[in-house]
Amino acid sequence: MGTGSSKDTEGGSHGREGEGEGEGEGENLDQGGGGQLYVSLKMENYKLKGDLIPHVYGSVPLIGSWDSSKALSMERESASMWELSFVVPPNHETLDFKFLLKPKYTNAPCVVEEGPNRQLIGGTLQGDARLALFKLNGDDGLEYRVFIKADRVSPFDLAASWRAYQENLRPSAVRGIPDVSIDSVPQTGAENGSSASLELDLEHYVVPAPSTCANSGLVYAANMTETPRSLTLSGLFSKSDGPSSAAHSFKDGGDVSVDRPSPIKEMEVVVPDPTKVYLSSGMVESKSVGTLSPLQKQDSHRGLFVDRGVGSPRLVKSSSASTFSFDLKLDTETKNSMPAASGAVAAAAIADQMLGPKEDRHLAIVLVGLPARGKTFTAAKLTRYLRWLGHDTKHFNVGKYRRLKHGANQSADFFRADNPEGIEARNEVAALAFDDMVSWMQEGGQVGVFDATNSTRKRRNMLMKMAEGKCKIIFLETICNDERIIERNIRLKIQQSPDYAEEPDFEAGLRDFKSRLANYEKVYELVEEGSYIKMIDMVSGHGGQIQVNNISGYLPGRIVFFLVNTHLTPRPILLTRHGESRDNVRGRIGGDTVLSDAGELYAKKLSNFVEKRLKSERAASIWTSTLQRTILTASHIGGGFPKIQWRALDEIYAGVCDGMTYEEIKKNMPEEYEARKKDKLRYRYPRGESYLDVIQRLEPVIIELERQRAPVVVISHQAVLRALYAYFADRPLKEIPHIEIPLHTIIEIQMGVTGVQEKRYKLMD
Repeated sequence: MGTGSSKDTEGGSHGREGEGEGEGEGENLDQGGGGQLYVSLKMENYKLKGDLIPHVYGSVPLIGSWDSSKALSMERESASMWELSFVVPPNHETLDFKFLLKPKYTNAPCVVEEGPNRQLIGGTLQGDARLALFKLNGDDGLEYRVFIKADRVSPFDLAASWRAYQENLRPSAVRGIPDVSIDSVPQTGAENGSSASLELDLEHYVVPAPSTCANSGLVYAANMTETPRSLTLSGLFSKSDGPSSAAHSFKDGGDVSVDRPSPIKEMEVVVPDPTKVYLSSGMVESKSVGTLSPLQKQDSHRGLFVDRGVGSPRLVKSSSASTFSFDLKLDTETKNSMPAASGAVAAAAIADQMLGPKEDRHLAIVLVGLPARGKTFTAAKLTRYLRWLGHDTKHFNVGKYRRLKHGANQSADFFRADNPEGIEARNEVAALAFDDMVSWMQEGGQVGVFDATNSTRKRRNMLMKMAEGKCKIIFLETICNDERIIERNIRLKIQQSPDYAEEPDFEAGLRDFKSRLANYEKVYELVEEGSYIKMIDMVSGHGGQIQVNNISGYLPGRIVFFLVNTHLTPRPILLTRHGESRDNVRGRIGGDTVLSDAGELYAKKLSNFVEKRLKSERAASIWTSTLQRTILTASHIGGGFPKIQWRALDEIYAGVCDGMTYEEIKKNMPEEYEARKKDKLRYRYPRGESYLDVIQRLEPVIIELERQRAPVVVISHQAVLRALYAYFADRPLKEIPHIEIPLHTIIEIQMGVTGVQEKRYKLMD
């Protein structure tokens, strides 16, 4: 603490206990600048007597007398270290003191250290530094190493620290509010006055969302999937076209793009014979197909490096830490297959990499199901979830490949089982898409979501043959028997799919699609082979079944858990920061202060907004963090909405920087300031958290938000809402620390069968 000079005096070396003695003489600390002495006394012993507590007693300003009953207790800093720190008034910079041991549970006499008193004058220890020696019963002795540190601290830093200390110890204003509460009657008072009232039409408060936000309109999910690069190479799809491009130029020839180092023949695809039955590698010995690329070679090194975050250069690190990081020789594939994550995800990835077969480093989730069963929306939700967890995941839609290769105006006859040309064309584009996915995996991709009907065993055998020795396949079959849901999905398909964009007659398109569906139903075969997950009538969120077969490993297990809790029931999720707090006004991070006057006004406006927006949603709930600024923001919301406090929704913990301003961090901890500036995603505050840590603790919140069928209002903090918003908006991890989440603004996320849409309301400046 402090910005002035300091002097450390040790009563022993850092080697074995009792070895050597430090020097006790030194120059006095600079008395100028108006600073005060901040003194830290520490005692260390690895053979502690469990019932003896180190204390300090002595002259003013420590105690004022040499009465051992008034000695100051030292606080345990670690298993072997005890510490006591204090500020010395300017007129008492000469300290005369000794250490003593007091029994913890008995009234036995204290044990005072042997030798003369210790003197600290102006921050410098007088005489030789020495160990603290205590004589116990008989000839037994107990030695402690002594560390004395004195800093000259400016009054400004002292005042700032004391203010933060006082505010953190101030009794909470929400102590009497339980973790789960229901206010059946809205509070009355100032919130009904003119300052807190809202316009009857909430659209008056709508503001434009940033251009990089979630979709504000309806978007066909298949258009947002991976761009077919096999078709790019053949000149069918220009490099400038993105995933949502609507128009493409088709031609028979053309130059080959430079996406890959060597040219290939246009549309040359090797399709394995689907009539040959494929057995999983668990039943027969797996043999790889084709030549062995450098990325496929086994590496003899089993060590794995996980990025635990940058920053904290002042904290003591393990002596083996640098050796570990420099001795590792990892192949590119192993490095790339590690997720950008911390905690459980990183630990699971290490276990799977070290213990599992090589092909398990890459996972292919292959969708199976009839059209209009929610495959693409399920694939999109799963892709978004895995990306948010830190796994490099891409969504490959075979329908997009088909439209680029063969056009979007194919009639139902194209999908007949007795149309050999149609079958060959559909198998060709499926092989193209799967080949693209495998190529991407070999370049570092981790999870590919392969989205197609894949409705026959022949097609699935073909895919398993192509995956042999390259990736692990898990089939994800979606089955829906609810005719009402199927009819709704069919109509949405006609409205949004590019297959019917040029069909002006809706009813004609509807008849054609139902004929296509009938063609698939004639040859559809349920999945009974390999590893699979079956989702049966789970779209509505009202029950259903999920069946799993031959599923193991952390990531497949998380996928199953996610799918169990997901559905496509439309409902809004409202995200908002707490009202402005006193620390917001002061520019301080963290803390647990109450609301400012502006924050109180927002809390009342928010109450009016929620009661207007959700007046017909009696099953809605309010979620807050456990910090009082969010609880106070929700305190005016009545209407019978239950309020639930989540520890996981607390603000990112700034560790030793909690309560500081960024200017103070820059001044007193410049290395930390620069480390955070370089990589805000991975930067971990000393003894605090990083954004990756926040994402890990938010996973249960995401799962529960997916499971809820009623609206939810989440009142939380900037870093937490950035991470939650990034999930719904499918934003890259690297963008999370920079997402704009302004105060006094509500972000409404609409979830349903049409994907995710966003609307923002700004209630006040």
